Formats: sequence, structure tokens, C-alpha cells
Amino acid sequence: KSSATVSRNLNRFSTFVKSGGEAFVLGEASGFVKDGDKLCVVLGPRGPEWQENPYPFQCSIEDPTKQTKFKGMKSYIAYKLVPSHTGQQVHRRYKHFDWLYGRLAEKFPVISVPHLPEKQATGRFEEDFISKRRKGLAWWMDHMCSHPVLAQCDAFQHFLTCPSTDEKAWKQGKRKAEKDEMVGANFFLTISVPTGPGASLDLQEVESQVDGFKAFTKKMDESALQLNHTANEFARKQVTGFKKEYQKVGHSFKCLSQAFELDQQAFSAGLNQAIAFTAEAYDAIGDLFADQPRQDLDPVMDLLALYQGHLANFPDIIHVQKG
Repeated sequence: KSSATVSRNLNRFSTFVKSGGEAFVLGEASGFVKDGDKLCVVLGPRGPEWQENPYPFQCSIEDPTKQTKFKGMKSYIAYKLVPSHTGQQVHRRYKHFDWLYGRLAEKFPVISVPHLPEKQATGRFEEDFISKRRKGLAWWMDHMCSHPVLAQCDAFQHFLTCPSTDEKAWKQGKRKAEKDEMVGANFFLTISVPTGPGASLDLQEVESQVDGFKAFTKKMDESALQLNHTANEFARKQVTGFKKEYQKVGHSFKCLSQAFELDQQAFSAGLNQAIAFTAEAYDAIGDLFADQPRQDLDPVMDLLALYQGHLANFPDIIHVQKG
């Protein structure tokens, strides 16, 4: 309102500009905030936090099934979702998850929306891939349902509750989410902060906490990447190298037992059987090594991938906060 000029960041790719943070600070955000759009920050035991969802729920993801459309010309995998707060099952494809992720990432510039399991062009209908993706989507869904803001978002609720058979209702809800005005700079208008004594934060303490968190996420990101690489390499060795080495020993014992079998002496039958049994044991140990990563390393790496998605979000979120 004064004649003073405010230097504007002209970098079109700055997160601060893209998120709407700059426009909000400059007073350019304008929109009517309905009660349903308000996001309340409350003072919790560890400082400010989003107000808890008063109606918590969970959602299972089961039974991935191959379906077709256009008279069988196009195939896709549909997942059965059952939210606990409705009990009504719906079926969603990966592209529906992808659409939802895009809407949420655009709407909430200061909330870390977990990344989805990666897309894959080939081998999409292979059993191992489908099972792995379902687990990844289940991890993603657990995080979404437990988040006090994301879980209550209209687009997420539409995704969970719109009947799979009602194409019209799905498109209407989709259009409504895409026309949401409370995005960008207007998103910041929806945030309601605590007032009264003890509610204002000390700027230096906030800076110090943000810097500490920034250092932590950077180090965790590097460590998670290193652990992922090491675990992948170790799993690969178990599935190929270790299995092969044990089976080589097994094969050698098998050859020895075959040699003894040529000498048909009654007194050596027990020894022959013991050698053959040893060969089978080494072979079985090789198979156990190959199967082991599925029991321990794979689930750890799947969960790690979800955290790596969160860690990739934080530099931009911190950048908006700093701005």
C-alpha cells in the first residue's frame, strides 16, 4: 500500500514463486475460505502441529486383478480398496493414484505428500511386480490415512469413496478437485494458527529448528541412498552368487555319490545315501539364500523408498519456509 518497491524474485523456477508463497507474502492472495477448507494448526507437546483428524480411518489395498476395456484391446490392473470409515469397496487403477498424487502435490506446497511406487513400462502384468506394487501402494495408503490434513482432503475422500461403477460422479469429483481455488497462494489463506499467550514463536528458535531439520534430512537422504544401494547389492549376491556357490558344492557331492553308486557294495549303501543327502542339503541352502531377500531386505527397501520420497520433498518445503 506504500510507494516502496518490493524486489520480486523473477526466477520462474523458484519454489517460493511456484508454491504461491511469494504472492501470499506480497498480499496478492484472495479467496473466500469456507469452514470446510480451514486447516488448523494447534500447539502440541512438541510445538505447532496440524490438528488431529477427529475421525481416523484406515484403508486396505487387496486383490490386484487384471481387467480390460475397449472390448479387450486395453488391459490394466485394478486394486480393491476398502476404507474402514465407509466399509464400501472401490476399485482403482494406478493412473487414478497418479492423478490423486498430482492434485495433492499441487494443493499442499508445505506438506510432504509421499511419492507413489515408480511406474514401469514393461512387465506390468508379471506377478512379482504386481505384488511389489500392491505392497508399495499399501505403505503409501497407510501414510496418507494417518496424515491429519491429507486424509481429510476432498480429493482424497473422493478417491476413496466414489463408486467405481459411477463414471459420471467420478468425473464430476475430478473436475471439482481440478478447479479447486484454494491452491497456490490461496492455500496459505486456509491455514488457521493458534493465538493468545505463548502462541507466537521465537523467530531465532524457528530458524535454528529448521536448519537442524535441514541438516538431518540431508544426512538421512544420503544414508538412505547408501543403505538402499548396499542392500540391493547384497540381495543380488544372495539371489545369484551365494545360491550358485552353494549349488556348486552340492553338485560336487552329487558327482561323488554317483561315483560310489557304480560300486554296488551292500556295506557302502549307507555312506552313498549320506553323500547324496549332503548334496541335496547344499542345494537347498542355495535356494534358501535366493529366497531370503524377500523375507527381510525387500520389505526394508520398500519402506526405505517411501522415506526417500519424503526426503526428496523437504528441500522445496524448507525453501518455502525460509522464503
